[in-house]
Amino acid sequence: MTKNALDWVALILLIIGGLNWGLVGLLKLDLINLIFGSVAWLATVIYVLVGLAGLYTIYFLFKE
Repeated sequence: MTKNALDWVALILLIIGGLNWGLVGLLKLDLINLIFGSVAWLATVIYVLVGLAGLYTIYFLFKE
C-alpha cells in the first residue's frame, strides 16, 4: 500500500505527539509548550492537529 501526502503528514504529527507525551511522562517537559508557549494559540493548533492526525490514523489503519 502506498502512502499519500496526508498519510505522511499524519504519521509525522503522531511521531511528534508521541515524543512530546514521552517527554511529559519522563521529564515533565512539554516540548510543544516550551517552543510555542509564548504563542498560546499556535500551541493549541498543534495539539489539535496531533489529535486529528490520531483520528485519521484510525482510518488509515483500516483502509485497504
